[in-house]
Amino acid sequence: MGKKRILSALTALFIVGGILSGCTSNNGNGNNEQSSAQPTSSGNSTGAESQKDGYPDYSGGFHENVTLEIPVYERAFEGWNVTDNFYTRWIQKEFGDKHNVTVKFVPITRSSEVTDFEQLLASGKAPDIIFHYDMPQALNYYGEDVMQELDWEEIANYAPTYWGKMGDTMKQYGTVDGKNTFFFAARPNADNYVSLIRKDWVEKVGMKMEDLTSLEKYNEMLAKWKEAGLGTAGSSLLKNNYNFNYAFREWPVDPKYRALYSDLGVADLTSADSERFLRNLNYQYNNGLIDKEFYLRDDDNKVKAEFVAGKTGTYGLYLTNNTDLFSATLKNNPEAEFAVMPIGAGVPEGNKPQGRAYWPFGFIMGINYESSDMERAAVWMYLEWMSQPENLFFLQNGVEGQNYTLDAEGIALKNPDFKGESVLAQNNNKDYWALVTEIAEYGDPALTLKANLRNWSPPGYEYLAEELVANYEKTAEFRTPDALFSIVLEKVNEYKADLNSLFQELYVKIVLAPEAEFDATYEAAKKTYLEAGYQEILDEKQAAIDAGQFR
Repeated sequence: MGKKRILSALTALFIVGGILSGCTSNNGNGNNEQSSAQPTSSGNSTGAESQKDGYPDYSGGFHENVTLEIPVYERAFEGWNVTDNFYTRWIQKEFGDKHNVTVKFVPITRSSEVTDFEQLLASGKAPDIIFHYDMPQALNYYGEDVMQELDWEEIANYAPTYWGKMGDTMKQYGTVDGKNTFFFAARPNADNYVSLIRKDWVEKVGMKMEDLTSLEKYNEMLAKWKEAGLGTAGSSLLKNNYNFNYAFREWPVDPKYRALYSDLGVADLTSADSERFLRNLNYQYNNGLIDKEFYLRDDDNKVKAEFVAGKTGTYGLYLTNNTDLFSATLKNNPEAEFAVMPIGAGVPEGNKPQGRAYWPFGFIMGINYESSDMERAAVWMYLEWMSQPENLFFLQNGVEGQNYTLDAEGIALKNPDFKGESVLAQNNNKDYWALVTEIAEYGDPALTLKANLRNWSPPGYEYLAEELVANYEKTAEFRTPDALFSIVLEKVNEYKADLNSLFQELYVKIVLAPEAEFDATYEAAKKTYLEAGYQEILDEKQAAIDAGQFR
């Protein structure tokens, strides 16, 4: 059943060469009362199976070995083995060995995660957890019959700490067609994504950061960069994460309009907002204001390389205290100075700095339909173990005295120069602990903010993290979340692969067209896109909106 639908989807995937993926987000849960000892877990591997509240009691360990397969993002951090490192071995020792579980990490390429999951599902090698950051794709998995129906009471039995924190969220958002389907990671209200700009370039052309109050002023500055021979704005191929036109929308946004056109999984090409966005991009391209080969920058490493080389003056990233962006850029450009892009820089005059708000959860997860009862129980036990403050804190911070020291308030002070065996991944190991939370937290919100600023502040660039947080707070009222439909949108599932590929082809053609040919090129592309299935998606969404099947 499920396999047949996956195989069919995968065949179509290979035929069209489309990339199925969606994106967004950030971070975790810590504790400010820690000892120098490494955390441990109770239990042993010899416990006999008994019944507890109607469920087998595995608290003493499974009576036979269980292989637990956990997906983890592969981000190609240099020198980092995502499936075998100090922390995966620690997890095996502290959780796996003590519960008779073999923990196996399954790498999922971040830039093509849906493709990876579809291939693994088709071959019967998918991990026990199937995850995604965005609901449309999670619903797509559900529509392919590859997720089990869940028992909330079973989760509460095996993972009481985890359930206590996320149970209400699961009850509110985890049910589809009356079936308990999804479980979630927590998402505290914070974000460390930032757009950076070469401050020295801005000043070299006689402007100041505070001059960048609108898109028009930003384009004026880019024209001066070109005239001075400095470089262009960074740009990349739009794919996977289609929230590009928010700044071109009217404010306030009507919820029904937002539900119709906001969709991370399928790009909107046809609205007036997208037309305005594309017209500006066409102008920037034809006037040499953006990277001329933006359509070749199809992953983050390629975009980053242009910034590091000094060819582009803007770049967006999730800011962390151990990023190598600044040191790498300074090697090629010793005079480089960095600043946070001003709030209004990409916003047309008269518009508001709109953006996409996160849903109140991080990872959206389901259990693989092929996972056994014991493997499913092992998932809940793993989430429970990771939800313990001492274990989560260790995964997020490492070994005290090596990776960090504790200050008087109990905040972990990272040692940025530490290169030993317990070195953290470049995103502070988030790809392991993101199963339970998106942002590291302490008991006191003020302490959490301090800790976040330290985690997000590369040495010498603390001001960037501070401005990031300030801007996040200033724009809060203009962030709105995508609609959550309470039904599976079958037309989205049917056309998503083809439209993802077609959108990239059409929008690049529109941007590269001479300015005088923009209108004709755009209208032809819009007609092609609508006829290729997008009109059917809009019709299906409109029917669901009219029926009140969204929130």
